[in-house]
Amino acid sequence: MDDVVVHVEAAINPTENEEKVRRAVENTFGTLETQVKPVGSGQFLIGEATSRQALVKFRNLLQREHIRAAARTVLIRGIERTSVIFCLNKQVAFADHISFSTEPNESPLGPLLVEIKTQDPRQIVEYLTAY
Repeated sequence: MDDVVVHVEAAINPTENEEKVRRAVENTFGTLETQVKPVGSGQFLIGEATSRQALVKFRNLLQREHIRAAARTVLIRGIERTSVIFCLNKQVAFADHISFSTEPNESPLGPLLVEIKTQDPRQIVEYLTAY
């Protein structure tokens, strides 16, 4: 499980502050290597880490929020070959909490789109949601 890449993307809407979007990502995954990229007429904050350490804060949040069982369901549904893909509510992440978004448009300001790449996605889900 040491070969893990955590990739997070979030739109920076014209009404949003880039630092607040960055803080939403950092509140959930700690300090990631981030960059802002122009996409069409907008911008995206893209964060990436290449170690399981980036998942520790997320795992602790799932435990603190008492949502490991619900998270397990969402994460298992998000398994695609060698990845786990899911969305988080950006506004809730900014407030240092976790709320999964099942639809990308569910969050008015857009979600944090997360992809965890690993050879064994089920093992990652188990690590994140184990009691």
